[in-house]
Amino acid sequence: MAFRPRGSRPRRTLLAVLVAASVAVPVAGAARPAAVPAPAPALLAPMTAATPAALDERYAVNRDGIRAAERMAADHGDRKRAAVLRAMTEPTRHFLSFDGRDGGRTTEVLGDLSRAERIAVLVPGSDTNLDTYGRLRAGAVALRQQLGDGSAVIAWLGYETPGTVSPEAMTPGRADEAVPHLRRFIVELRAAKPTARTSLLCHSYGSVVCARGASGLRVDDIVLYGSPGTGTDHVGRLHSRATVWAGRGSDDWIAAVPHARLRLPFVTVGFGTDPVTKEFGARTFDAGTGGHSDYLKPGSVPLKNIARIVSGQTRSVEGRHA
Repeated sequence: MAFRPRGSRPRRTLLAVLVAASVAVPVAGAARPAAVPAPAPALLAPMTAATPAALDERYAVNRDGIRAAERMAADHGDRKRAAVLRAMTEPTRHFLSFDGRDGGRTTEVLGDLSRAERIAVLVPGSDTNLDTYGRLRAGAVALRQQLGDGSAVIAWLGYETPGTVSPEAMTPGRADEAVPHLRRFIVELRAAKPTARTSLLCHSYGSVVCARGASGLRVDDIVLYGSPGTGTDHVGRLHSRATVWAGRGSDDWIAAVPHARLRLPFVTVGFGTDPVTKEFGARTFDAGTGGHSDYLKPGSVPLKNIARIVSGQTRSVEGRHA
């Protein structure tokens, strides 16, 4: 049963956010450019082995697909998208999957996946697409450097993320659409790397995606950071054997988001209990004093603690409950 706030203030606040979003989204949508054309992605067999030869073949196929998408973007006159795609074709970059249509879907590997003993899969939140992909990749690069040799970080942009100021950002619809894709990827990854320690790192709306797909996922840790909530009121309802962690920077604006759920006639709005509270029941970690986009900032407290969680070195990461 959905959590319902006892007082009227949380309800009024949540409804005010909804009203503001309903006004802002049509205006923002009207200003959006037309979709950038891109070819259909190559059909690839499921990933069953992470040998250097198998990975190199997969990387080469996706590099060709990125080049084709770059040419189409350039012909379309979208220089920004073409430049992003051109950077993705560099020989040092490796993609397990790529689909340039619409906002784009991509799965990039940082590090040597064939030799990795520790793997972190980053699941991003709202406003992440090919045009803004640099932010997700920068965090993946910083985490890979913090983890060092024997590790791989995978930036998984496998779903259409909602806009930060949109009704979709306050409902589980986009997360539910993402879940089958995330589950399929984790199944393939575990088949290819069955003995590697694997962690799911879920930022902002990405924590809703991870929570909705947590049941049955073979991962060691699920780390929720900058989370608006998960859509459930207790960690036990995720039905996961993974250790679930939660952290939030003291200057993260998402703390002000009402942690409630309202069931409306055709949709549920809001994501329930704050994951960093005792009521939710996750293990908390010290996420420092940063803001919503600072969790994987080089040298930061949360980056170091997230790296410790990925490595299984958790003695010094505990934080206080909110």
